[in-house]
Amino acid sequence: MTNTSQESQSAVLYEFYSRSVGFIAGALTIMLGNRIGAWSGFENEVLALCLTYPVLALVISKKFPERFAQFRRPTFITLDALLVGCLLAYMDFSIVPSILFCVMVNTSVMSIGSVGTWFVCLFSTVLGAYIGTLIFGFHPNYEAPHLINVASALSMTFHLAVASFYAGKQTKQLEKLHTELQAEQTKQRMLSSKVAKYISPQIWESIFSGSREVKLETQRKKLVVFFSDIKGFTALSEQLESEALTGLLNNYLTEMTNIALKYGGTIDKYIGDSIMVFFGDPKTQGAKKDTLACVAMAIEMRKHMKVLRQQWRAQGVQTPLEIRMGINTGYCTVGNFGTESRMDYTIIGREVNMASRLESAAESGEILLSHEACALVQDKIVCREKGTISAKGFSRPVPVYEAVDFRHNLAAKSSFIEHELPGFSMYMDTNRINNYDREKIAKALEMAAIKMKNQNKMQG
Repeated sequence: MTNTSQESQSAVLYEFYSRSVGFIAGALTIMLGNRIGAWSGFENEVLALCLTYPVLALVISKKFPERFAQFRRPTFITLDALLVGCLLAYMDFSIVPSILFCVMVNTSVMSIGSVGTWFVCLFSTVLGAYIGTLIFGFHPNYEAPHLINVASALSMTFHLAVASFYAGKQTKQLEKLHTELQAEQTKQRMLSSKVAKYISPQIWESIFSGSREVKLETQRKKLVVFFSDIKGFTALSEQLESEALTGLLNNYLTEMTNIALKYGGTIDKYIGDSIMVFFGDPKTQGAKKDTLACVAMAIEMRKHMKVLRQQWRAQGVQTPLEIRMGINTGYCTVGNFGTESRMDYTIIGREVNMASRLESAAESGEILLSHEACALVQDKIVCREKGTISAKGFSRPVPVYEAVDFRHNLAAKSSFIEHELPGFSMYMDTNRINNYDREKIAKALEMAAIKMKNQNKMQG
């Protein structure tokens, strides 16, 4: 039996003890009244009701459906009030006994802490008194013998003492239950915090908030897919001890993950030194903003690699590690895959494969974009055509573009020149041009200029 069930059964017993004392007190008062001739008639029936009702209430309470447990106590207290109203009519509405028995009922009602229930019980008492007058007749006798008044007062005192005693025990049990619940909540928070380290924060949040059900289901959504890996990592793994390599890899994944979370990316998985991230689920800002966030993430990752290289160099890693990245935007299937006992939240589809092929085709430090991804961000990001690549699984050559940087960043660099018109496209960063290539570029530009001039003369 669970703690909650045990507490419920204890509450039922406490109510039974309190109710029994109250109705036994009523039975004794009625017996005493009949012995001294205060009341007469229906004595056996009333006594039988007072003695059997608490037992019947206990039996019914134990069989009360769990889903209606919150209605059990108000229901029986309302029934108590109805029967007390009948007893008041039987006692000819004697003032002192009537007041004391009403106090008993009100004490039980107010322990619930519901004003609505109090009004219902007040009505129930009046209704019981009316029913009692129909059964026993209406013979008001407001003055009861002193012996009856004393007996009623003692009965009420004993009832209040018993009720208070069990209320105190219930309070202690509730305090114990509250302490146990707090300990369980702390345990669950610690457990959920540990589980959160194995899944993406966005997925964890959606599951624990109740907005996402944990079941096998998928949907088609337009997502932005990102892949990256470290170029030269395989060669480095042959040079370093496994402990040093593990430390380097964990450091890299930690830094890149923090950047991905900063831009709202959903981290799908780590595959060695490779990272797979997607944007657009479970939350999306629209394809354009999602793509821009993904590209901004990639640019910051590339810049942060300079910091990491300095750290690694200080640790004795001389190999100049660079990352390469691929980004694609398109419709994918996203959701839970696997079995009912073991699920993996991931994405699949042709567009996912395209992002992976772009990452494989990228050079060190490059961010390659698909045509759609480029079209969505080119107003904010400088994108350079890189021609086409032959991607495995795609029958036709795929046009690719390199994400250089934000336009506002490059505008401040005097070394950067970009110009694009129909039939003409030029991108040049003089700081990245090798000295031995400068003369070749200058000659190419001169030849292009001469050709343009000659065409103008012919057309003029």
